[in-house]
Amino acid sequence: MILVIALIAIVVWGIVATVIEVRRDGYRPVPTDWSRVAGREPLDRAEIGHGYR
Repeated sequence: MILVIALIAIVVWGIVATVIEVRRDGYRPVPTDWSRVAGREPLDRAEIGHGYR
């Protein structure tokens, strides 16, 4: 019984710690700042084709 209580306590602690860390890490959709993206020439020169033969 002590092991079950200890396991439940560890699970609750892990869930709470996960929620706190996810809120703290700043993981949110952020729009792309296109002024910081390197030149897009390779995408402009891309050709349509198949990747296999």
